[in-house]
Amino acid sequence: MDEIEANVRLAIDKLGPLSDVDFGVNQESVEWVEGFIERRRTRPGFDPEQIDGLVGVLGSFLGACVAAATGGSWQWSEDDGWGVHLPNGSVAFPFAKVRKQFRDGLEGGESIASFYRIAVEFIATGKLHDEQRKHR
Repeated sequence: MDEIEANVRLAIDKLGPLSDVDFGVNQESVEWVEGFIERRRTRPGFDPEQIDGLVGVLGSFLGACVAAATGGSWQWSEDDGWGVHLPNGSVAFPFAKVRKQFRDGLEGGESIASFYRIAVEFIATGKLHDEQRKHR
């Protein structure tokens, strides 16, 4: 947990000055980080196998943003590792999502900004579950 908190501080300290937004644990910053990931992954010589450090920092940041917006908290699972436990009992896995965006990119359907919005606006609120029930 201390490592996650340190990663969040590192993301804010290092990326905030590079951004043109009020950088912190908020949706606007998640959207900026999504662009950062896309810029990194399209650089010549980018190796998706050499991104563990970035996944750790950016996944910690994404999870902190989801937790702040939903009232969720970090939870460890032997099977799945760290995730953000949402108030409705669901769990979001930000590290996996960051890794997928680095690997597949927006063109491959991976978006940390969409992950954030869905977790905050639909999963944590129960709206996703309600919508699924309506269509059964």
